[in-house]
Amino acid sequence: MSENYRSILLQREGAVEAGGVDAGVAAHYGAPTREARRLFRGEAIADLSHFDVLEISGADRQSWLDTLSSQRINSLAPGASTQALLLSVQGRIEHEMKVLVGAERLLLIVEPGRGAALEEFLNSMRFMLRVEVKNLSATHGVLAATREIPTAGQLVWQDPWPGVSAGGWAYSREDHPGAERPWFLHIVQLEELEQAAGEEQLAGMMAVEALRIAAWEPRFGAEIDDKTIPHELDWLRTSVHLSKGCYKGQETIARVHNIGHPPRRIVLLDLDGSMHTLPAEGSEIKLGERTVGRVTSAALHFEEGPIALGVIKRNVDPGEVLSVVDGDSVYPAAQQVIVATDAGQVAGRFTGFLRTPPGA
Repeated sequence: MSENYRSILLQREGAVEAGGVDAGVAAHYGAPTREARRLFRGEAIADLSHFDVLEISGADRQSWLDTLSSQRINSLAPGASTQALLLSVQGRIEHEMKVLVGAERLLLIVEPGRGAALEEFLNSMRFMLRVEVKNLSATHGVLAATREIPTAGQLVWQDPWPGVSAGGWAYSREDHPGAERPWFLHIVQLEELEQAAGEEQLAGMMAVEALRIAAWEPRFGAEIDDKTIPHELDWLRTSVHLSKGCYKGQETIARVHNIGHPPRRIVLLDLDGSMHTLPAEGSEIKLGERTVGRVTSAALHFEEGPIALGVIKRNVDPGEVLSVVDGDSVYPAAQQVIVATDAGQVAGRFTGFLRTPPGA
């Protein structure tokens, strides 16, 4: 999406524009906490029209993306939704894609501003295959809700989170809070955005983020840095197929999952509500005087109060109360474990060697 993009829905009463990567759409429409409650209950929709959309067409589209990404795509039927990652040789996350399978094309939803880089990479990998990559971000965007929006058409991606997709693996508990927040992304033409929104109540990005954080769902560009591997974020659930064929980064995926542990883990932090503020993204998470991680996202939730996601060192005791330090402000923070401290090492480690019995 263009840096100068401004959604037509910013003309709605009370709209206050978001900043940073979410500039161009509303942070809120005057009551962010109330908007989050309505969004959660299915009584409002959210404008994510600044998200980028790509199209892949051609006879080889599914098999080609299957070979490049961490997810099994080749066998998906039209209408299916999935999530996929493109990784470095070291298994670090370079791109995240929400994939909607159409009858004659694939549609990819990616974070704002990420479409051009993804398009460039995909085009560099076309070779002689029958595929065509097209960036639709100038003409298409997204509307989101916890239900399907009747006026937004039939191009709907359904979030697999927090289910465990075929070939996936869960690093967190079974009673996952994300199950309370289904999530649907509707791909619409920008010239029809206002019509697609219809008379629905609107919720801003502050509401969207509050629900996402409470659902423990990572966001590319927030919980990701240049060293992040999928295991650290519990993304083996929905974005990695552990038994599919070769793709870049597969060796790290298998090695960490089978015989190692992720070096860091995502955690939800229940913040001290007496501060009446939220820590900035990037604030240090400390155990005593030792820095053990950083805050990646923070929000005020309509039920849980101030909460945050952070990425911390794996071996931090889950029972420890941590501190989030933002300048002169210090927020006591209790942990809710997302990725277990013993995640990985599924295959165990060898403790001995088979020996041939004497005389055999």
